[in-house]
Amino acid sequence: MNIDSILRWLDAIGVPKEVVSIGAEADNAWCVLRVDESEEGAPVWEVFWREQGNRYDWARFTNEQVACHYLFGRLAWSQVARGAVGVLPTSV
Repeated sequence: MNIDSILRWLDAIGVPKEVVSIGAEADNAWCVLRVDESEEGAPVWEVFWREQGNRYDWARFTNEQVACHYLFGRLAWSQVARGAVGVLPTSV
């Protein structure tokens, strides 16, 4: 999973598109940004919730895939918690 595919994955579990902003900060959204490179020269990815111009639950990663999986996990859990997705029934 990466920046190019995360929106498709989130759509598949019912997360509204307006809840996520890729590449730009937006209020009332989870944001994923590529920021200045780290000391080692690698790109850095930040993930956070933005509300009223403030960042909450901020996390920083040196790997795009890890940043995307982190955000997917947070939003997938919120979908499970509200009952939008869950375990499929098994046949006995």
